[in-house]
Amino acid sequence: MTDEVALWKQRIAERKSNGQTIAHWCQDQNVTKGTYHYWRKQIKRAEAPVEETVLPQPQPIMLKALGYSQNQRNYLETFMADGRIPLSNNLCEANIKPYATARRSWLFADTPKGARANAILYTLVESARANELDVYEYLKYLLTEMPNNSHLEHPEIIDRYLPWSKDLPEECRLNHEYIKRFKK
Repeated sequence: MTDEVALWKQRIAERKSNGQTIAHWCQDQNVTKGTYHYWRKQIKRAEAPVEETVLPQPQPIMLKALGYSQNQRNYLETFMADGRIPLSNNLCEANIKPYATARRSWLFADTPKGARANAILYTLVESARANELDVYEYLKYLLTEMPNNSHLEHPEIIDRYLPWSKDLPEECRLNHEYIKRFKK
């Protein structure tokens, strides 16, 4: 209890022992009733027993998460054993994002053939991006060249049109000089 609270406790006790009403005492002491009641509350707070702080109990969800991390500790610490393993999977998340976004479009594939065509096209686009190809130029090249070859009779011809093929024309490859100038 602070000195000021103790002083007010003494003053209020004297008022009670003298039998004065609060109104008369406040008038004699030149104190407002609001001040009087404020200090009574402060005294009650100071005299109230101090409750021990009770730490909250872990929630079942937190217990489940902690249990999971303990059970998977060896797997979660794998990146420490091999320096080539990245600390986070942000790169994987970024690569998966187009698939998650495209899922909405796939809802509109009305037939199995439409869904298959959608998947083939999406695979071509993502493979081209992964192999640093200009997707538009690559698809344009495929759509102009594939009808004119005999890939049905000679399936090995298709290898020349795959995104990682060295036989692709230069206009299908991303122009890295242009990209470097664009980023500046």
